[in-house]
Amino acid sequence: MQRYMLEKSIETNDKDLLERRIEASKESKGTSSGAVINHALSVALGAGGTRSLLEYGAGRGDLIRRLIASGWSGPITGADLFERPEDLPDQVTWLQADLNLPLEWSGGGFDVVVSTEVIEHLENPRAVAREFARLLRPGGEVILTTPNQESLRSLLSLVVTGHFALFQDSCYPAHITALLRKDLLRVFQEAGFINIRFSYVAHGGVPKLPHISWQQISAGLLKGRWFSDTIVMSAKLKA
Repeated sequence: MQRYMLEKSIETNDKDLLERRIEASKESKGTSSGAVINHALSVALGAGGTRSLLEYGAGRGDLIRRLIASGWSGPITGADLFERPEDLPDQVTWLQADLNLPLEWSGGGFDVVVSTEVIEHLENPRAVAREFARLLRPGGEVILTTPNQESLRSLLSLVVTGHFALFQDSCYPAHITALLRKDLLRVFQEAGFINIRFSYVAHGGVPKLPHISWQQISAGLLKGRWFSDTIVMSAKLKA
């Protein structure tokens, strides 16, 4: 039944589109790295854990479990193309949906939308930003992570191979949309967001040796834009 509803939700003549999206979702393995989850968790908890939260692209539910374990007491909803994880607590609402399309949600505005390592998998970032604006209440907050295209590793990859490090053929069709800070600013400002801020996860792979991090070889001294694989954006919807 869930597969049928997903198929019905895609109004297109391309019969293979859903299969490609499912395959790309499987390629992501439904989770983000531990460093990304830790950073997103810290940002979300920093503003208080009593608010209503949507994890947009909840995957296997790793961040949701961490939020609950850390004392988040507000209502939590997860949305993803994956089916609801069997071991997810009953208190969590789950929406199985293709995130390239608007969610079928009429439960009111969320206070927070968290989306880790998702927007690069989707076809239209402007549609995503408008969807966040629709789902949030006025003054609500979005916390988003995506690959950092301005790291030394990614820029070197662009010069040598013609594309960013995490958008090579080995990452396709999972990663399809590469965004710079300027792109994120334009996209989210156009959708009505303000107070847009950027930070960087303190983990980044060395060019040609991504299993070794800059932080490992520098005792944590090398960090920030040049030495991170992941950019974090937070913003508020205009009240």
